[in-house]
Amino acid sequence: MSLTHVDANHHANMVDVSAKEITQRSATAEALVTVNDAVSAQFDGSDLISKKGPVFQTAILAGIMAAKQTSQLIPLCHPLPLDSVKVDITFADHTATIHCTARTTGKTGVEMEALTGASVAALTLHDMCKALDPAIVISQIRLLKKTGGKSDFLAQP
Repeated sequence: MSLTHVDANHHANMVDVSAKEITQRSATAEALVTVNDAVSAQFDGSDLISKKGPVFQTAILAGIMAAKQTSQLIPLCHPLPLDSVKVDITFADHTATIHCTARTTGKTGVEMEALTGASVAALTLHDMCKALDPAIVISQIRLLKKTGGKSDFLAQP
């Protein structure tokens, strides 16, 4: 097996998906954001409330917007017509867990869209809470699951 975005001469290239079948494709990514006591104290049971507004709701919108812009951010990604992007955030023990699920019907997967959505949601949470915690840690940005196309993937727990 070889890298898909590198040709025989070791030059970057966009993968040719013209011969692939159109299938339903889905991917879910996760990012963890760990905050201090001061930020945790702002949790009202459903969202973190900051001077900039509702943190989770803003991060959710940012994640959705980012997923839709993935091909403009990552050079070799195909622009995809996304059928759905959903971002969920839960909070417990000083950690926000962000899940981003992207879906499309097309010739290539949506892993990068899900990863981009989760990443930007995490960065938005950091931006909105950094006044109370400049040492926020974003970690474990990873693909959890993908379906559709040639193969499926499920991360090990």
